[in-house]
Amino acid sequence: METKRTDKDILVKGLKVMLGCLLCMFAGPFLLHTAFANNDKPLCIPLLILGGLLSIMAIFLLFKGINTIMKSLFGK
Repeated sequence: METKRTDKDILVKGLKVMLGCLLCMFAGPFLLHTAFANNDKPLCIPLLILGGLLSIMAIFLLFKGINTIMKSLFGK
Protein backbone atom coordinates (compact mmCIF):
# COMPACT_ATOMS: atom_id res chain seq x y z
CA MET A 1 0.00 0.00 0.00
CA GLU A 2 1.37 3.34 -1.03
CA THR A 3 1.19 6.27 1.39
CA LYS A 4 -0.20 9.59 0.25
CA ARG A 5 2.29 12.40 0.01
CA THR A 6 1.90 16.13 -0.07
CA ASP A 7 1.92 17.61 -3.56
CA LYS A 8 4.62 20.26 -3.14
CA ASP A 9 3.75 22.23 -6.28
CA ILE A 10 0.17 22.77 -5.14
CA LEU A 11 1.37 23.56 -1.61
CA VAL A 12 3.70 26.28 -2.90
CA LYS A 13 0.86 27.67 -5.00
CA GLY A 14 -1.37 27.79 -1.91
CA LEU A 15 1.32 29.51 0.14
CA LYS A 16 1.71 32.16 -2.57
CA VAL A 17 -2.02 32.80 -2.43
CA MET A 18 -1.78 33.11 1.36
CA LEU A 19 1.05 35.64 0.95
CA GLY A 20 -1.19 37.72 -1.30
CA CYS A 21 -3.91 37.42 1.33
CA LEU A 22 -1.53 38.68 4.00
CA LEU A 23 -0.65 41.73 1.91
CA CYS A 24 -4.32 42.50 1.31
CA MET A 25 -5.12 42.00 5.00
CA PHE A 26 -2.77 44.85 5.90
CA ALA A 27 -3.29 47.15 2.91
CA GLY A 28 -7.12 47.09 2.93
CA PRO A 29 -7.72 48.24 6.52
CA PHE A 30 -4.84 50.73 6.25
CA LEU A 31 -6.48 52.38 3.24
CA LEU A 32 -9.90 52.30 4.91
CA HIS A 33 -8.51 54.01 8.01
CA THR A 34 -6.77 56.61 5.87
CA ALA A 35 -9.97 57.31 3.92
CA PHE A 36 -12.08 57.68 7.07
CA ALA A 37 -9.48 59.89 8.76
CA ASN A 38 -9.31 62.34 5.82
CA ASN A 39 -12.93 63.06 4.93
CA ASP A 40 -12.17 66.51 3.53
CA LYS A 41 -9.50 65.39 1.04
CA PRO A 42 -10.39 64.72 -2.62
CA LEU A 43 -9.00 61.16 -2.55
CA CYS A 44 -11.35 60.03 0.22
CA ILE A 45 -13.83 58.16 -2.00
CA PRO A 46 -11.27 56.37 -4.23
CA LEU A 47 -9.30 55.26 -1.15
CA LEU A 48 -12.50 54.06 0.48
CA ILE A 49 -13.43 52.01 -2.59
CA LEU A 50 -9.91 50.60 -2.98
CA GLY A 51 -9.68 49.73 0.71
CA GLY A 52 -13.04 47.96 0.60
CA LEU A 53 -12.05 45.98 -2.48
CA LEU A 54 -8.74 44.95 -0.93
CA SER A 55 -10.51 43.82 2.24
CA ILE A 56 -12.96 41.71 0.24
CA MET A 57 -10.06 40.35 -1.81
CA ALA A 58 -8.26 39.35 1.41
CA ILE A 59 -11.25 37.28 2.52
CA PHE A 60 -11.52 35.62 -0.90
CA LEU A 61 -7.79 34.84 -1.02
CA LEU A 62 -7.90 33.43 2.51
CA PHE A 63 -10.54 30.87 1.56
CA LYS A 64 -8.86 30.08 -1.74
CA GLY A 65 -5.44 29.65 -0.12
CA ILE A 66 -6.72 27.38 2.64
CA ASN A 67 -8.63 25.32 0.08
CA THR A 68 -5.52 24.94 -2.10
CA ILE A 69 -3.36 23.92 0.86
CA MET A 70 -5.95 21.34 1.92
CA LYS A 71 -6.00 19.91 -1.60
CA SER A 72 -2.23 19.55 -1.53
CA LEU A 73 -2.26 17.79 1.84
CA PHE A 74 -5.23 15.47 1.47
CA GLY A 75 -5.68 15.18 -2.28
CA LYS A 76 -8.92 15.67 -4.15
